[in-house]
Amino acid sequence: MKKLIAYLSIFVISCSSNEEVNNQPEPQPIEEEIRGADLSFLPEAEAANVVYKFNQQNQSPLITLKNKGANYIRLRIWHQPSGMHSSLAEVKTMAQRIKQAGMKVWLTVHYSDTWADPGQQQLPAAWQNLNFSQVLSEATAYTQLLLQEIQPDLIQIGNEINVGLLHPHGHLIQQKNQCIQLLQSIAQTIRTNRPNCKIMLHYAGLNGSNWFFDQVKTVDYDYMGLSFYPIWHGQSLTELSQTIANLSSTYQKKIVLAEVAYPFTLNWNDWTNNIVGLSNQLVPNYPATPQGQKDYLLAIKNLKNTHANYLGFCYWGTEWVSFYGNQATNGSSWENQALWDFNGNALPALDAFNP
Repeated sequence: MKKLIAYLSIFVISCSSNEEVNNQPEPQPIEEEIRGADLSFLPEAEAANVVYKFNQQNQSPLITLKNKGANYIRLRIWHQPSGMHSSLAEVKTMAQRIKQAGMKVWLTVHYSDTWADPGQQQLPAAWQNLNFSQVLSEATAYTQLLLQEIQPDLIQIGNEINVGLLHPHGHLIQQKNQCIQLLQSIAQTIRTNRPNCKIMLHYAGLNGSNWFFDQVKTVDYDYMGLSFYPIWHGQSLTELSQTIANLSSTYQKKIVLAEVAYPFTLNWNDWTNNIVGLSNQLVPNYPATPQGQKDYLLAIKNLKNTHANYLGFCYWGTEWVSFYGNQATNGSSWENQALWDFNGNALPALDAFNP
């Protein structure tokens, strides 16, 4: 009898112990580091027969980036662009190529027929005469279509939406409630139709970023995206680091530098004025040389060593070389910030994509 009681006691204790173990919260999955590159110009470059090289051999930027360690390729999409580029058909084809190369698709939806940024957030022409309720319906239906056709792994609701999107209906200051309703309805569409797709809200710059993310705090999203270009957003990596720290502690969200770039030279390779071309536009201690470009991108990448909520970066204009020739006035304003030099050779900064 004593043996039976002892056995039952052990059994009860064992069951209680198991229950305690089972009641422990599930460990949170570790977020994947993001090492991204925007290749939205690649179809246009390929149509112009641009040759990209690695170790003196012709090689697609998709292959070079994959081999170097990139895991996300960012693509912009316009609603009904005037030409073929950044259209649904082109982006769908590119997305398939990205997946075949073994990388993930990061889709930047401009919700416009052209560039959307802090300076303009124009309605698609097809929606110009619609009221807010109709625009809301069109935006969610369009988002659902993109999710089905492109199947992204990460999606941005708008691009650099400092003052909202789909103006005037979604102006963050003048029509805040409508802006939040647009963002939340689109986010819910994403959650419903593609639950594993991460959602990003994207702000350009550092100043005002805390205000922006406070305005959108009720929206369901995963990642805070920031653009950081020294020419526009300051030349202090210390300020950048402080901003990441402040946003992280305030909102407890993962942070990604959604757009970064840096020059490897201040020279040019066509007659299209470059955006960066002066030494006073550079970050101190990072010269406009191939090594300086690499060191800068490594500094951006290595912010992960300081900030637990910093997930990574995406390089913008990665492949935007002067693909219409060295006398083109409609070429690239970014060829000195691309990751391939004026002869099409891969630059050392690509090493920063190494995990």
